[in-house]
Amino acid sequence: MGQTLCVCSRGTVSLGGARYLLLHRLAEGGFSYVDLVEGLRDGRFYALKRILCHDKEDRQAALHEVEMHGLFDHPNILRLVAHCMVEKGAKHEAWLLLPYVKGGTLWREVESLREKGTFMPEQRILHILHGICRGLQAIHSKGYAHRDLKPTNVLLDEDDQPVLMDLGSMNKARIEVNNSREAMAVQDWAAQRCTISYRAPELFTVPSQCIIDERTDIWSLGCVLYCMMFGEGPYDAIFQKGDSVALAVQNPITLPCTTRYSAALQRLLFSMMTVNPQERPSINEILHQLEGLQPAPAGQDTTQI
Repeated sequence: MGQTLCVCSRGTVSLGGARYLLLHRLAEGGFSYVDLVEGLRDGRFYALKRILCHDKEDRQAALHEVEMHGLFDHPNILRLVAHCMVEKGAKHEAWLLLPYVKGGTLWREVESLREKGTFMPEQRILHILHGICRGLQAIHSKGYAHRDLKPTNVLLDEDDQPVLMDLGSMNKARIEVNNSREAMAVQDWAAQRCTISYRAPELFTVPSQCIIDERTDIWSLGCVLYCMMFGEGPYDAIFQKGDSVALAVQNPITLPCTTRYSAALQRLLFSMMTVNPQERPSINEILHQLEGLQPAPAGQDTTQI
């Protein structure tokens, strides 16, 4: 995926030798925004992500995201169609052309169900969870960890298949920490790159002698599962109230009383959200457990509160 020239004119952009019509803004964040574009050659819709780069470090971070996309060709990981770096005066913009996934994010779906007073049925949770796990398995098998898994970073396609996105926080799965300086560097990096209410306990206070590994993703996966089951992440309310998430994650999780979901699914959730990372299952073990879970009867609808 080499660098390609981008040109903007009259509501169109040229990227990777093809032209695209700019339609409207899909999303906007602090240092990036995403536009819906249509390919003039193929008539398909794409998401054009533009990352604002203020300095060399920002440019390297954007190119790291491009590099991470290049590692995978997997149905549960968003693929990169094309990319380029555009000069904007003294600054730059990294442009990433991605497939447009019409279903939107998992978070949007959870919010929609909550507004209707319903919860996601177990069969659907198992279906989505299985796809997320397959994406994580592909990442972990190459020796990397996602590090920022959360419902807003999971897209749902028209077949309700989950697709992992936003690979900018990905790094090597195994991080060896040998002194307090290295521990603080990992801790500071996590504070910047890993969403606080989905961040694993071991990333809040990093010991001066330890190994951080891909099981940070397993904790985050548990938070995503909790969100699908109960309509919000386990630490979302704590963060919104301004209370300490760092303190809250050091205690065993408690679940709302419910008979909506099987005991087996709740046990799986508990296993993911074990405070000690050494006691959490691997992604392969979770997939094995999922195979043993019986889905809810076919045709089950969302459960009323």
